Amino acid sequence: RALFAEYAAELADPEQRRLYEEEVAALERERGVEVRFVHPAAGYVLRTSQAGSRRCYLNVCSNPHVGAPQARPEPGGHRWALPYSLAPGREELGRGGRRRLVYDVVFHPAALRLAARSARFRRLLSDTALEAVERHCAAQLDRANATVLRGTKYKGVPQAPVIRTPLPGGAPPPP
Repeated sequence: RALFAEYAAELADPEQRRLYEEEVAALERERGVEVRFVHPAAGYVLRTSQAGSRRCYLNVCSNPHVGAPQARPEPGGHRWALPYSLAPGREELGRGGRRRLVYDVVFHPAALRLAARSARFRRLLSDTALEAVERHCAAQLDRANATVLRGTKYKGVPQAPVIRTPLPGGAPPPP
């Protein structure tokens, strides 16, 4: 029991986490890949259901490593490019021991600032997050009943996915 408590304390230590991330980045650099950890900063939460019955949450988060939103003028308005990073969905336990699915969709902080000022842009950001999860995770989400949870900025335990970029002159990818 004491060893397990020591292990859990080590996992929760920010200094150990930083050291782990540095070691992973150095190892990947040797393989010819640059690695950046995307630590999601809380934004807002969308609650919906998957396949009509299973509760599902989308954390709309921010991180400066993700590309900034860009607008292109067009007749009748603007066309927005909203780059995002999507981590694979994870199961977590909610109240009463019920399992729920949680997805993190990470945008640039400027996108969340625009969403805070404009309800139309917030709707665009939410629709983009729902579409991203449906497209990349093969999930059927209930878009009609998707609602923003008031007073909740993040659901679950934050996890930091990585962005991998090949380095010029790096090792060729394995076949």
